Amino acid sequence: MTLLDKDGVRLTVDDAIATVTLAHAAKRNAQSPAMWRALAEAGSLLPGSIRIVVLRGEGMSFSAGLDRQAFTPEGFDGEPSFIDLARGTDSALDATIAEYQEAFTWWRRNDLVSIAAVQGHAIGAGFQLALACDLRVVAPDVQFAMRETSLGLVPDLTGTHPLVGLVGYARALEICATGRFVHAEEAERIGLANLVVPADELDGAVGDLAAALIAAPRDAVIETKALLAGAAGRTYEEQRTAERAAQARRLRDLAGVGE
Repeated sequence: MTLLDKDGVRLTVDDAIATVTLAHAAKRNAQSPAMWRALAEAGSLLPGSIRIVVLRGEGMSFSAGLDRQAFTPEGFDGEPSFIDLARGTDSALDATIAEYQEAFTWWRRNDLVSIAAVQGHAIGAGFQLALACDLRVVAPDVQFAMRETSLGLVPDLTGTHPLVGLVGYARALEICATGRFVHAEEAERIGLANLVVPADELDGAVGDLAAALIAAPRDAVIETKALLAGAAGRTYEEQRTAERAAQARRLRDLAGVGE
């Protein structure tokens, strides 16, 4: 069932699995503010029964990053150009960037597990969108790159936090500051990719992973994801306490005992 199909974003639902497809292959799924609003809308439209969200891109590239039209003086039709944004107030600029970020924030909700199926280019905003997901399954031709610094900008679409969490500060700095490409073998070795599979097996591998994730009881996955997601911000003792509280909830639920 298709719930959304606009501005280069298509959302379909099949039982407990939702698929978000970047559907602008002619532009290598280059991103725009309109696409970001559609991605944010896709997150708001998910039925409560959804457990897995798969993110994929049509064509040869997952996403080549921000559409270069954004850097022209006129920008996109009906949108403020980057030059217009820069000339605005601090609060207006901050609010606009925060709105753009909403396309990247909902993928890590505790009640979902998100999987990015990544082939070809995943550059800049495309890299950050892949990083927004919990897991990444990639094809051998994948090319991750954070090119914002080379353009005089910074990665501002929520990608810096997960990147540091996956590969560490020093590696993240090197990747971002040089803007170099990270290919499949290195991506798997340093933790950017959970799995590398042949391009013609990408969808099948993602489907198998989704099925394995759905096999576990939903509430147990939700509690486990919340524990792991919060671990970096807790001390060892705080994590022990969080584990005990989560397990107590699970045991009471399984025993049919109300809190």
